[in-house]
Parts: sequence; C-alpha cells; structure tokens
Amino acid sequence: MAAGATRAGADDTGTAVRLGVGTDSITMTPFYLAEKMGYFKAEGLNVEFVPLPSAALMIAPLGAGQLDVGGGAITAGLYNAVGRGIDLKIVADLGSDPPGYGFQTLVVSNTLLASGGYKSVKDLKGKRIAITARGISTSALVAALLKTGGLTMNDVTMLYMPVADQIAAMRNGSLDASLMPEPGPSIAEMEKVGTKILRDDVYYPNQQIVAMFYGSNFLKAHRDTGLRFMRAYLRGVRLYNDNLKNGKISGKQADIIMSIFADATHQERSVLSKVTPSGDNPNGRLNVSTMRGDLDFFKAQGLIDTPAMSAEDAIDATFAADAVKQLGPYRN
Repeated sequence: MAAGATRAGADDTGTAVRLGVGTDSITMTPFYLAEKMGYFKAEGLNVEFVPLPSAALMIAPLGAGQLDVGGGAITAGLYNAVGRGIDLKIVADLGSDPPGYGFQTLVVSNTLLASGGYKSVKDLKGKRIAITARGISTSALVAALLKTGGLTMNDVTMLYMPVADQIAAMRNGSLDASLMPEPGPSIAEMEKVGTKILRDDVYYPNQQIVAMFYGSNFLKAHRDTGLRFMRAYLRGVRLYNDNLKNGKISGKQADIIMSIFADATHQERSVLSKVTPSGDNPNGRLNVSTMRGDLDFFKAQGLIDTPAMSAEDAIDATFAADAVKQLGPYRN
C-alpha cells in the first residue's frame, strides 16, 4: 500500500507508510524508537516495517512505489539505479562511525587466533574475509582496513553472506575473518567463535556507511508525507543521541532504547549491552565527502555503469533540511 493511502485499524488509523529495514544492524534503532515512542503516530503516520536482508532488495520496490522508505548500506547498485533514472534518493544519515562509535568491527575467528595465524592486519593475506554483500559501503571499508597492513583486496578471498551465516562459518572453520556490524561482533564473542579486533572508526572514521532512502512516492507524489516521516525519524535520532556517552548507549532512557533494540533484533539484553553503537547525525546530515570517496572506489572496481555519476546525483538533502528548520537545532 503506497503512501497517501489510509490503513484502517482500531487505534492506528493514519497515512500508510511502508518502511524497508535491515535485519542485522544496530543502525535501524532510530526507526524503532520513532515507532515505539509515538513519533510516527504524532505525525499521523501508520508505518509498516518490512524486514529485508539487504539494501539491494529495496531498490526496485522503492523505485516502483512498493516501498516508501528504506534503510541500509549505500551500494553501487543504488548509484546505478539513480543513473538509470529510477526515482530513488539518499535523504539522511542512518549510520556512520565517528570516533568512539565504530560499529563495524573486524572479527577474527578464534580458530585462526588459536593457531597463531593472526597477529596483525598483514596476516589477513590469503585469508577468507566476509561482508554481507558485494559492492556496498563496507567493501570500501575492507579496502581501507587492508591498506593499513600493506594489502589490497586482491590479497584476500572475499565472501558475501548474512551476518548470521558469517558467525556459523566461523564456527565450522570456513571463514577466517569478517567486517560485520553490531550486534554481530558481540554475538560472535558471546558464542566464542570470534574475537573483536579492530573497530572501523580507528582507520576510516566518519564514513557514511548506512543511509535512509526515499522512493518515488515521497520524492514526487507525497513529499508532504516524506517531510512528516523525516520529522518523526529525526526525533528518534535525537533521543538516540541523548543517550550516547563514551561509545555506549548510556543515559536516562538507555533502558528503553536497549529494550526496543532487543525486541527489534530478537537478541538478549546481555549481548546488546556489549555493543558499540553507531553514530547518527541528529540533523540527518550526510558525510558527502566519504560518499564521494566510496563512489570512486566503486568506479575503480568496475561496479558503476555511469562514469560521470557523482555522489550528489543520488542525494536529496531537502527533506532533512526542512525538518530541521521545523524542529529547531539539536541541543544536548
């Protein structure tokens, strides 16, 4: 059901919005906060959460109006879709790694560590490394990590699989290392199959890893609904930021946030208390400079169909800017 339609319910009548969300990252937390704290309802929105395993699976539904909003990693496929004229834009930050908030972690299998086969990044040469998909922002993160050890992506074997499968592969000995988002690293340690080694904010701080996308409905027919959604979302982001301290979720409402996150990820609170949370700009501001660098990386990998494509071609920052004007500047 597209935005602009109304979904009837006993207590939740409102403008229907279909939101595509990733299934294995802490970065989705502000969406769930906006829902649980009533921010969407206050904007007259009835949001349906549609779990999808990757941002790549959101592109076609967003362009066709089957999804209104999506959240996930920035991908080469997204840039290619924009280049083909599909109605799709990156509209706000949904997850980055400012200093202290490196939520994507190099996890090395305990089997490899026990064998003495890993002591530093240079020891990843010839090893099997996994991320969730090819051609995503995490690919550029892998390249930046390997560079610190004098390596390139040609020096390793890249594998692509969901985080849960990565943990299983470490357990059965078919995976040496991974760059996975929280709560994956904390789960790997709890299950004693992998060990957190190096967070991404150490070697690639402030990378724009995850973003929010709007599709054709919000970009054209229902921009007013897109603005209402953005206001509610940024209220969720600001509550999230109010409860971040020293690289942890820690504040007056931290317990509420952790409970919401536990429900959304189906994980035990004991695991989630160990995660490193992602950074999320309280004004929705994107780090465009890192997006440019990652797009150049995608081009060098031969993944971009339109050589003249720029990061700015895929961005519409007006929704966030207008929402901030109405909400006022963030103060903490």
